Amino acid sequence: MKFKKSIYVIISALFSIAFHYVIAQTGFSNPIIKGFNPDPSICRVDDDYYLVTSSFEYFPGLPIYHSKDLVNWEQIGHCLTRDAQLPLEKAAASGGLFAPSIRYHDGLFYVICTNVSSGGNFFCTATDPTGPWSDPIYVAIESIDPDIFWDEDGKTYFVTQGNEGIRVTEIDIKTGKVIGPEHLVWRGIGGRFPEAPHLYKKDGFYYLLLGEGGTEYMHSATIGRSKNILGPYESSPLNPILTHANRIGQANPIQGVGHADLVQAKDGSWWLVCLGFRVTQPYSYYHVLGRETFLAPVDWPQGGWPQVNGNGTISLDMKTATLPLKPFSKPAIRNDFDKQQLGFEWQYLRNPLRDNYSLSEKKGWLTIKTTPNTLNDAKPISAILRRQTEHNFTATTLLQFESSKENEEAGITLIQNNNHHYDLLIIKHKKQNIIQLRVKVGSLSYIAAERIVQGNQQKLRVEGTPQQYIFSVANPDSENYSEIGKLDTRYLATEVAGGFTGVMIGLYSTSNGIPTNAKVFFDWFDYKTI
Repeated sequence: MKFKKSIYVIISALFSIAFHYVIAQTGFSNPIIKGFNPDPSICRVDDDYYLVTSSFEYFPGLPIYHSKDLVNWEQIGHCLTRDAQLPLEKAAASGGLFAPSIRYHDGLFYVICTNVSSGGNFFCTATDPTGPWSDPIYVAIESIDPDIFWDEDGKTYFVTQGNEGIRVTEIDIKTGKVIGPEHLVWRGIGGRFPEAPHLYKKDGFYYLLLGEGGTEYMHSATIGRSKNILGPYESSPLNPILTHANRIGQANPIQGVGHADLVQAKDGSWWLVCLGFRVTQPYSYYHVLGRETFLAPVDWPQGGWPQVNGNGTISLDMKTATLPLKPFSKPAIRNDFDKQQLGFEWQYLRNPLRDNYSLSEKKGWLTIKTTPNTLNDAKPISAILRRQTEHNFTATTLLQFESSKENEEAGITLIQNNNHHYDLLIIKHKKQNIIQLRVKVGSLSYIAAERIVQGNQQKLRVEGTPQQYIFSVANPDSENYSEIGKLDTRYLATEVAGGFTGVMIGLYSTSNGIPTNAKVFFDWFDYKTI
């Protein structure tokens, strides 16, 4: 019996090893974090990986993700969850939080960032990346894209972007006080906007990784090295080590790659995370999902230069060995609003008025109070929003609209910023409930379609494709959706709307400038990708 058991244990162990080996050879799909998740920074603690991305004018700020294999990621929280940490009252569209870094040193996690709308450069600390995080410690250096580097001599340096290049400055890590002069250490290889600096030390060299070319189609990642942290830095002969702004990358459905960070896995392999964006189709040069987070393997021989994925490009289907994959459970399609708090996927535009939202007032429903601010205002609005993560998706909600005043409205919005959004809504007009499909594109604003509906409950649906959004409605007890209209995705694209974010899908309510006490109820929200 013991012999049979031993054989079984041995066979099971061999099967497990073989299984993990096979998994580690299957490759992976990019992006690893989908939808508006730009400017990724990454760190490793033992066999856990943590990543942070930019959030701009959205609250809470700076989503934090966790992985065991670099491929599969799960959001575990946000760095900035309190109004005192993140004042966004003055944040215009694509203002707020720019380009964070995440680091781990002597038992503490650090997130380093810039609030361009209030306060400037800062860092926060936590013993656990799920939080709570400290209040910001501000650093009096005018710049963006900061990082912190701890040298072997015990000194701590703030690494930032400057108009002429990358600067390194000694600081007191306990107080954030600047204790040394700013040193311009490297101008990059000549691309515009040298930014996104990250410092590493390997094989006796200081390596300085940065982004160049601007965070659009000419974006790239370049690297230099020096024996002295303050330079001079020698440019890699492989530069740019990552770009699609060349002939080999021109037809790639991923564009704008750059703003990268490097991490060494526990098995010694090196990897790079970067931002990029998926265009709606090759050569279309429109993107609506925002800049997303991508992954690539890096060959970095001892004493040599890092090379990204063999030829400095990445793809949607990465044919490369991975770490043993440890996926998380897929998120549910339906959000029933039956928990005490909203999930991490939901955010607000700027600091929310918390009294405007309730998950308990009507059990199993989300209650949103109607307020005067509209989707056209660069102000806090009554809305919860989540990222569009794929071109092909369906978003549906059941809304109960009990308005009694003229021009009160509620619905579902696809919003790139306050000047570019599509809204499928119910509005009160002459004591009737009217469904409207409304367009806001810059100075152009119009009603694309409308119809009268009976009853105060309606299902609203948006179906997305790379080229179109299709809007439809149905009665609460029916699956027979009636199309209201179709709109072109390109007018919500960054190339049209500008800015640094991506399309967000929101549930909202407004009284269009008139004080009101109305409330709107959402029973559930479905989000399904194809």
